Amino acid sequence: MFTNRSVSLAGDGANRTYGVDGTFSFYDNVSLLAYVAKTQTPGLDTDDASYQGQFLYAGDRYGFQAEHLVVENNFVPEVGFLRRDNFRRSYGIARFSPRPQSLDAIRQFRLEGSFDYILTADTGQVETRQTQLGFSTEFENSDRVGVTVADSYELLVEPFEPGPGVTLPVGGYSFRDVEATYSSGAQRRLTGTFTARLGEFFNGDIRSVGFTQGRLAVTQRLSVEPTVSVNWIDTPQGAFRTDLVVARVTYTFTPRMFFGGLVQYNSATDAISNNLRLCWEYSPGSELFVVYTEEQDTDPLRPDRFSELRNRGFVVKVNRLFRF
Repeated sequence: MFTNRSVSLAGDGANRTYGVDGTFSFYDNVSLLAYVAKTQTPGLDTDDASYQGQFLYAGDRYGFQAEHLVVENNFVPEVGFLRRDNFRRSYGIARFSPRPQSLDAIRQFRLEGSFDYILTADTGQVETRQTQLGFSTEFENSDRVGVTVADSYELLVEPFEPGPGVTLPVGGYSFRDVEATYSSGAQRRLTGTFTARLGEFFNGDIRSVGFTQGRLAVTQRLSVEPTVSVNWIDTPQGAFRTDLVVARVTYTFTPRMFFGGLVQYNSATDAISNNLRLCWEYSPGSELFVVYTEEQDTDPLRPDRFSELRNRGFVVKVNRLFRF
């Protein structure tokens, strides 16, 4: 892989990125993944690399994954997107998932433990640490119930505002929580995952309920995918509630044409956003996209709420596949 940006955002000259990656599969359930990348940016001569190694064993009864990822402080790929910089992450997860023969109603048990450890790449300071232990049961009708216990640590290097009028000060925070889930089988008309969470949130407490990965098949062509999340958070700096409601509607005209609409309300940002998309594969591998997006203000203190436009966009994209 090689990318080049002729004028660098970080100074005069060009920004270049070099990289190589590989995936190696052994047998049916063992794989290795690795990559190494480096950037060249004027004025940034050291600590400009990123690399990752991952081992995965994905058996039915046992599973294991180990991963190490590094993104150095001066790794700047200006052609692309970097979600986080200057960190070193070590991650491991182990699974034991037997299929009991003596219990007719049970398809599989699943016991899983994971450990996530993130440091700053240059100083080695702990930023994030999380240990999770989960147990779930999958029934023969494909329904699943589970419970997960988590022990977490987060370092805030700058004040964090999780809700209106609430600011958490800089410092390290340790907290624990437990989450219970129920997922309905895919054969049901309404599918999805119900969640309930109770525990600590930084220096306070949290209670939350939600419904995610939902899908309601109204007809063979029309489906609705709802998502709801409600959180009650109480901290020494104040108490607040956040609501997130999402509805995605999909209508399939033909196997090659569909319409998708998404409406989202987020109380944390006081906004309603809409995304409407028409997709038509007019020939194999060639597609037409028509997309309309809009976001409106819903601040209850504004007299013109629901009519204050934040942004709007309209995009038409056509691609054509040429075969030689």
